Amino acid sequence: MTEITRVPLQPIKKGSLTKLWLGVLLAVLVAAGLAWAAMPRGLDVETVTAGSGNSPQLGDVVFVNYVGTLADGTEFDRSQPLPVPPGLFPEGNPLLLEEGAIIDGFIEGLQQMQKGGSYVLTIPADQAYGAEPPPGSPIPANADLVFEVEVVDFMSRDDFQARAAALQQMMGQQGADGQAGPPPAQ
Repeated sequence: MTEITRVPLQPIKKGSLTKLWLGVLLAVLVAAGLAWAAMPRGLDVETVTAGSGNSPQLGDVVFVNYVGTLADGTEFDRSQPLPVPPGLFPEGNPLLLEEGAIIDGFIEGLQQMQKGGSYVLTIPADQAYGAEPPPGSPIPANADLVFEVEVVDFMSRDDFQARAAALQQMMGQQGADGQAGPPPAQ
């Protein structure tokens, strides 16, 4: 019979098994960190001051005060007060929560906010304008957007339209009474 050459196994040195497990743990942590860094960022709504009550839903008109900036802090937009008589509409800019009316990230973010609250809304480029920002806009392609948002109030679209019709009727009556109406056509 042939004899197989025996190779004596050396005993594992003290602490080698611990070093092996530490190496495995380190490799797992590095892999998890790389996977986390490669994940696409999502929408982020940070509460500055909590609001109260319900949140607006699709189809509602939300009245907000906002400042829009790029990630580097460059301001590109700011809400302006509406030129309407006080009391008919809440203060702030009205935004219709409907696809196509505003960017997707704003629609999703506003649905997570409450009346009276202040928030910082960070919208990734794919939920903003992506590679095609509005022509002439100071927003570069694929830019993440940051908005400081104050939700003043919100109402249903029907309520908004009824108030807008009342405003139009009121403006028409002022013109018929000869008070503060538009000048007559020549």
